[in-house]
Amino acid sequence: MTEGAPKGFVVDKEKLPADFPTHKHSPEFWEALGRTVATFGFLEDTLARAIFSFTGTRRISLDQEETAFEKWLLTLEKALSDPLGGLIDSYGKAVRANSCARTANLDDLLKALREAAVMRNVLCHGSWRAPDTEGRSLPFFVNTKKEVFQTPMDIADLTQTQKAVAELIGEVMSSVTVMGWRFPGSNGPGLPIWPPQRGEPQ
Repeated sequence: MTEGAPKGFVVDKEKLPADFPTHKHSPEFWEALGRTVATFGFLEDTLARAIFSFTGTRRISLDQEETAFEKWLLTLEKALSDPLGGLIDSYGKAVRANSCARTANLDDLLKALREAAVMRNVLCHGSWRAPDTEGRSLPFFVNTKKEVFQTPMDIADLTQTQKAVAELIGEVMSSVTVMGWRFPGSNGPGLPIWPPQRGEPQ
């Protein structure tokens, strides 16, 4: 080391490539990634609405109404801010606590949702490296267990992931509508959950 502080430098932002730091990937790649990430966001919203549905249609005795309502509000507040992993756990708990639930494959659905959540973290938080000659890019991502993601992905992989998550969204919606309730926020068939109805699905 020579005496004194080392010479300092700054980035010449005016000379950065257009669309830096995403300039090395095609617009089609970023569109596929964006659509996939957005689909995960829709999955989170769908799970929150499903939690509302299952917790809001649970049968309770009259003497438990006030206490149950207070707990319900806390559950709904939590669903608004929970990350995907917490939403999946809350959704599974809500389905199991509702005696009218008809979700026969719940364990399989929860497993698939948790597997999707792992990929969601990679896609949303990974730092995408330059694509190889075949258009595959490796997102740099290390999870909380210090495991490094090592699978390069291309547009086809992202598209396949997006379609798989869209199918999971349909499964979660169906877990509500199969009971005869209208999925919250949709104009589909079934009885609306809110405001409360005199009749209810049989």
